[in-house]
Amino acid sequence: MPKRKDIKKILIIGSGPIVIGQAAEFDYSGSQACLSLREEGYEVILVNSNPATIMTDDEIADRVYMDPLTVPSLKKILEKEHPDAILPTLGGQTGLNLAVELSKDGILDKLHIELLGTNLKTINQAEDREQFKDLMEELHQPIPESKTVYDLEAGLQFAHQIDYPVIIRPAYTLGGTGGGIAHDDDEMKTVLSRGLTMSPSTECLVEKSIAGFKEIEFEVMRDHHGNSIIVAGMENFDPVGVHTGDSIVFTPTQTLTDKEYQRLRDASLTIVDALKIEGGCNVQLAQDPNSEKYDVIEVNPRVSRSSALASKATGYPIAKIAAKIAVGLNLDEIINPITQTTFAMFEPALDYVVAKIPRFAFDKFTNADRKLGTQMKATGEVMAIGGTIEEALLKAVQSLELDKQAQNNLIPAYTKNMSMGDLLEKIKTPTDYRIFELFAALGKGATIQQIHQSTKIDLYFLSKLENIMHMQQKLMSGIVNADLILKARKMGFNNTMIKTVHPISDHDLEKFDNMEDQHLVYKMVDTCAAEFESTTPYFYSTIGNENESKPLGNSIVVIGAGPIRIGQGVEFDYATVHCVKAIQAAGYNAIIINNNPETVSTDFSISDKLYFEPLDIDSVMNVINLENPIGVIVEFGGQTAINLTEKLTERGVAILGTSMHGIEQTENRHDFEDLLIDQEIDHPKGDTAMNAQEAHKIANKLGFPVLVRPSFVLGGKGMAIVHNDNELDEYLIPALKASAGQPILIDQYIPGTECEVDILSDGQEVFVPGIMEHLEGAGIHSGDSIAMYPPQTLTDSQKDRIVAIATKIGKKVHAVGMMNIQFIVANNTVYVIEVNPRASRTVPFMSKITKMHLAQLATQLILGKSLTEIGLKPGLYPEPTKVYVKAPVFSFAKLPGAPTALSPEMKSTGEDIGDGDTLHEALHNALFDSYHINTDTISGTVLISQFDANDDDLKDKLQSSGFNVVPYKKDMPWPDKLAFALSSSDETDDEKQLVAKALSHQVPVFTAQDTVLGIFQPQLIK
Repeated sequence: MPKRKDIKKILIIGSGPIVIGQAAEFDYSGSQACLSLREEGYEVILVNSNPATIMTDDEIADRVYMDPLTVPSLKKILEKEHPDAILPTLGGQTGLNLAVELSKDGILDKLHIELLGTNLKTINQAEDREQFKDLMEELHQPIPESKTVYDLEAGLQFAHQIDYPVIIRPAYTLGGTGGGIAHDDDEMKTVLSRGLTMSPSTECLVEKSIAGFKEIEFEVMRDHHGNSIIVAGMENFDPVGVHTGDSIVFTPTQTLTDKEYQRLRDASLTIVDALKIEGGCNVQLAQDPNSEKYDVIEVNPRVSRSSALASKATGYPIAKIAAKIAVGLNLDEIINPITQTTFAMFEPALDYVVAKIPRFAFDKFTNADRKLGTQMKATGEVMAIGGTIEEALLKAVQSLELDKQAQNNLIPAYTKNMSMGDLLEKIKTPTDYRIFELFAALGKGATIQQIHQSTKIDLYFLSKLENIMHMQQKLMSGIVNADLILKARKMGFNNTMIKTVHPISDHDLEKFDNMEDQHLVYKMVDTCAAEFESTTPYFYSTIGNENESKPLGNSIVVIGAGPIRIGQGVEFDYATVHCVKAIQAAGYNAIIINNNPETVSTDFSISDKLYFEPLDIDSVMNVINLENPIGVIVEFGGQTAINLTEKLTERGVAILGTSMHGIEQTENRHDFEDLLIDQEIDHPKGDTAMNAQEAHKIANKLGFPVLVRPSFVLGGKGMAIVHNDNELDEYLIPALKASAGQPILIDQYIPGTECEVDILSDGQEVFVPGIMEHLEGAGIHSGDSIAMYPPQTLTDSQKDRIVAIATKIGKKVHAVGMMNIQFIVANNTVYVIEVNPRASRTVPFMSKITKMHLAQLATQLILGKSLTEIGLKPGLYPEPTKVYVKAPVFSFAKLPGAPTALSPEMKSTGEDIGDGDTLHEALHNALFDSYHINTDTISGTVLISQFDANDDDLKDKLQSSGFNVVPYKKDMPWPDKLAFALSSSDETDDEKQLVAKALSHQVPVFTAQDTVLGIFQPQLIK
């Protein structure tokens, strides 16, 4: 049917701050949907409190509200805007749950607003575990034996009836939050109690465990007429029992027989048709590996993490087409934007294999529980495309940016002295490193049958790992010829991996580059296995004889930031996209290299050419050698791109923006200190150490406490404040490991007010968009601090000094483009503590406040314009009258065992924004979606750790703010009316238990005294 004319204005609910289980994939799908609806002539209103994303840019929707994602907040917007409809299926579980709550509230009926795409009945049938079970029984679709329970007793009774193990699945939660597998009553009590607390409807499904079955997902598109297609079939490498977001995934499906595939495909289409879903959705099924039996696991009646992966894997833009279906268009009326000749009714066909590997934060949180289960723990993911499973898998491994030794050798160092029996026992437990442990077991002679016995991973997948290890062993044998190198490269081994296991020079490897007309080529992602003509500018590398990518000419390469992880989030994707826009506006062709399937930058329509490749020197140079660009921009790809700069420069590549020399002046400790001394800029005293002995000598000379950190790190990894020699010993092991041969930096710790600026510079003059002051004092990572703009406590002379110092540094290093500088103000002195020679996580926040696209302006400077030519005056931009707050968001509930006390090492996964006429109002708005707290109505008991209970001043201030303060003791009864918990240390079991209990009861948790006092002490608020 033609698109609806009775609807003029549509409101889209975003997913809010990035948390584990709900990440950048919704920025991608939401942005796609907004643009798709505007393309059809609709007025689009967007509500999303996340400033770091492209989705909340002013050009994405007609009006953007960066307001709290709560029912009261949304009701005000609905009453003001009077939209005709809401599209709730693009904002993850947050958007879906809010749509349900708004409907229950009655506001939708009152204002005659309808839900598009998926109606309330469908949402409830898919999300409510009991209704879904009833529907499956009605459709004669098999599901595991299960029961919906609302209390612990009923759950225990049912588990005894069907026998353990059982899986607990809470209703209406994201990323499996609160769920898990229970093998006995004790585990059942823990997991079910948590799940009931975390489900908005206090409802969990207890089902017979089918752990060990093959897990299959289908991404389905259905329109109003009932036409439906499978966009992608995906198979998890890990069997049922590991959350799909934490599993290695391949598409197309690999181990199903044609009969099994068709049966599961038909089941998926039948279910989606019965639910009457209009748009995209995800169906998860389990196939018994030993019979024809299968079970339906669940349906997500919305776009999801899997839809972003399916879109990038196939080139089929799911969210864009889902939005058009929501307004009445059918699949046979929508042109496929890839081929531009076929319709969206056409099912993608792939002539390649795609591998997705999740990215976890365990390299930062070494004490966290690494065991993977039904509750998601990954912060992001990488995707790779190859001609075979082996090639796609190894390219994905190369993209992870983990321990280089394990990535290049495939075998982790810690497995070296483990016996085969120990390894076979260890791999029974799924962890983030299990893929490397599987390689280690094979390397020690384990058979794939033995590994299958331990893991239940399909023998077909294990045979592919065995092929890789056999190839590695041949390379290690010492007899390397052209034929073997060709076979190794076809299997995905890059030059670095080959050199790691075989002593061969780059020069000798180059001799094999053009042999037998079989060399590295680029193939196009075209959705149709080359059956139709396609012009998609989207490529992946493989070994072959026909290169489908021809050099663009007049091009500039932008290096992306890779997978999202703590310390390097979606804000770098935001900057990358804006950089591309500015390059194109200046008349150049923009080429992106990136490997993150969740983000906007890897949408083929953003750049003139997209290469989906690992961000290592081998892969990046292969693209550069083909494209021969004017230069490469590294400033917007976080530390990932900056860390490639030296190797690119060595190979003669032109770095656009701040030079390699300028980067070294800020990143090399001694060069940086020389610069500060030369410019008479105050800074904490410090020195560098290469080993523990030097570190102790420096620390004792400076005097404790000291700040210890490795060079060239991201998100404060391996960074800590240490107070004595014993603590220094404790911290040096991870710090030296994280340093990868670079020196360890040891500085005086200076307590004070921390603040930061992002500067724009043309190499001669410096523009400062604004100064952000942190609510928390020095010693807490800037990404974990609440940032206030304009600064609330700094004097005019301090602000002038900050701008003067920023200008001096920018000029001295001849910064071109963008740079982030961090300061401490203490004893009326302004100290510089760090300079990042690149865009930082605060760029989107400041861009949206100042209404200037800072990354675009920085790119214009990188391309040769002066500040004057882009309309900027040197110095500080005028401050606004309103107050803006950027508040961090944490995912501690998803990472049991991870340290929660705030420190120099970053822990937050995302951020939100709040504004107001006063700081109090701005904080109030920001804290709704970050700390889940209402500062206007909060009251009752505050539980504090024994560590905080020793601070009488803190207790007095909290009591004067009207709270009943109770120090927490292990296993004490849980109070009824609890306002929040505070534990600014996690040294003892009592403190760890307090945080764990508060998180499982969904009680707001603060882990820094500065945060609490800043929020609840009126005298600190102007």
